[in-house]
Amino acid sequence: MFESAELGHKIDKETFKAEEPKLRAALLETQQLLRENGSFPVIILISGVDGSGKGETINVLYEWMDPRYLSTHAFYAPTAEERAHPSMWRYWRALPPKGRMGIFAGSWYSHPIAERISNDLSRSDFDQRMDQLNRFEAMLVNEGALVLKFWIHLSKDAQRERLKAIEANPLTRWRVTKTSWDRLKTYDKMQEVAGHLLRTTNTPWAPWIIVEGTDDRYRSLTVGKTILDSVQKRLADKRDQNSPVAPPFSPRIDRLDVLSSLDMTQSLTKKVYETELATWQGRLAELMRHPEFKKRALILAFEGSDAAGKGGAIRRVMSAMDARQYQIIPIAAPTEEERVQPYLWRFWRHMPRLGRVVIFDRTWYGRVLVERVERFCSEADWLRAYSEINDFEHDLWHAGGIVIKFWLQISDDEQLKRFDERAKVEHKRFKITEEDWRNREKAGAYHEAVCDMIDRTSSGTAPWTIVESNDKLFARIKVLRTICERLEKELKVEPMKEPRVLVAKAPKTEVTKEADAREVKEEHEHASKSEQAKQSKTRPAHASRAGKARSAKEAKAVVETEDKDRPAV
Repeated sequence: MFESAELGHKIDKETFKAEEPKLRAALLETQQLLRENGSFPVIILISGVDGSGKGETINVLYEWMDPRYLSTHAFYAPTAEERAHPSMWRYWRALPPKGRMGIFAGSWYSHPIAERISNDLSRSDFDQRMDQLNRFEAMLVNEGALVLKFWIHLSKDAQRERLKAIEANPLTRWRVTKTSWDRLKTYDKMQEVAGHLLRTTNTPWAPWIIVEGTDDRYRSLTVGKTILDSVQKRLADKRDQNSPVAPPFSPRIDRLDVLSSLDMTQSLTKKVYETELATWQGRLAELMRHPEFKKRALILAFEGSDAAGKGGAIRRVMSAMDARQYQIIPIAAPTEEERVQPYLWRFWRHMPRLGRVVIFDRTWYGRVLVERVERFCSEADWLRAYSEINDFEHDLWHAGGIVIKFWLQISDDEQLKRFDERAKVEHKRFKITEEDWRNREKAGAYHEAVCDMIDRTSSGTAPWTIVESNDKLFARIKVLRTICERLEKELKVEPMKEPRVLVAKAPKTEVTKEADAREVKEEHEHASKSEQAKQSKTRPAHASRAGKARSAKEAKAVVETEDKDRPAV
């Protein structure tokens, strides 16, 4: 794989002088067109062997292009903050917006390579990681990004000579360290790992460009011309960059699905609700303080029908937590800043560190729900979103995140009732909008989208919990109980002793209400009689003790009088 990068490529000084001005002018012009077009970002990865000229290449690009519209990110060993987040978190946050170029020195490949060379990562785990990176890059490309990956290569002898030359120059000596020479000793292992990496991640949508790094002029011209040609071709390509990546959905012949099969009559009495609420909130507070939770992060995702009670359920969850431990993220239409980034970017940046909680009121599932139904995105966009979301949630779980997703469902009649109530109550009117009324006309399309969403994204590490929400009390308890039970499982904590079981309560009729009233009255009368009997039994004993006390007091008074009248001796 490295044969063509060990042929001794070289550009003479005169040729470089003739080519450089033309290339610089073309790059500046193309950079301006990219900004004006603003439909895609350019992500440039610069990787390769130590001493191969990666830093010099980046410096040359900054010299040749407008540095105001370039960003460079170098990634070293993860910091404490980065280790407390998913491994891709620091790369997610560094992605350039549409119309800009971003240079990644090292990139998301550096850490896996280092771990594999030191045998801290097995071959199978390394392959799994490469597969994840392939899917990540595919997502970037499907979102419109142009991904250019450069591997700057040196042979073993060329690397040794280059390190010596850099060390001999007083101006560049600082760049060569003991680690640089130590890595030369592991060159063969590095080439084995790098060759495997390049082979497994050389995809059609993001291929590797291997450049020989022995000659500075050749390396600079090759990288510059490759960037220029790639961006120009992409700007000239007017074809749709996306294509569907999901098979068609199976028809529901019998009209039975995960929503239509729900029992929406389930409810709780106020008395049972208050007992259950205190029980599960107390349990949640206890689990949040458990030592094992410091090694995990909790991501709660709330979706549901309009007026299904998401806000009320979230407030009951919040009440059991320390306000310093959680953050609530309400999701609305994307902002200008968010629209120039990949779709998942605005969710990536809110992921919690270990020991923390984030609660999403509406989530990344908007792409396969409202954007699908309202046609805010193309069919290709929402079809591929299922696999991208699954990858995203699996990465969160792999990094220690516990993802718990809720869909709160109510019937059409109950929704209409709540809409009318909100319109009448002054402090609830803000909750109801014209869009909510309009969405009722598309109930069938949303129903189908929700069923597809649950079928395609309910995984073992991030399953969906559907909550029957016609009765708000029942829904809140089911949410709290689900969170506690999932935390007990993930933290490997013994389940709560004698857990309370939610029993579905049918709506009470007039007959059952009268029977309950008679039962309460009888219990009250029985309690009164028992208290009276208890008092009658204890009254004689109380009288006897009082009589004895009076007799003793009188006798004491007589003795004190006699002592007073007796003459002193």
